[in-house]
Amino acid sequence: MEEKAAVVALAALAQEARLRVFRALVGAGPEGMTPGALSAMLDIPGSTLSFHLKELVHARLASVERDGRNLHYRPALAHMNDLLGYLTDHCCMGETCAPGGARRRTAC
Repeated sequence: MEEKAAVVALAALAQEARLRVFRALVGAGPEGMTPGALSAMLDIPGSTLSFHLKELVHARLASVERDGRNLHYRPALAHMNDLLGYLTDHCCMGETCAPGGARRRTAC
C-alpha cells in the first residue's frame, strides 16, 4: 500500500460515526448491508449515513453495488488488510511483538 492511500484510509476512519459504520460493515462480512439496515442498526439519520458511506467508498474501504432499487455496501476487506499490513510491516523490527509470542492474525 502506498503512503497516500494509507493516509486517505486513516483519515476516513478518524471520525467516530464513520468508524462505527465501517465496523458494522466489517461485522456483516462480504455480504455487506443496505443503508436502511445500517441506519436502523446504528441510529444514524439517512443523510448523515449517506455522507459517511461516500467517504468510505472514496477511501476504498467500502464498495457499493446497486441491486434493483437498493444500494448494497460491502467492506473492502482486502484494502483493510492492506492497511493493517502497512501499519504493521515494520513493527518491532520484524520480531513478534505480542505478549507470549502470539502473532496477530490477518483480520479477514
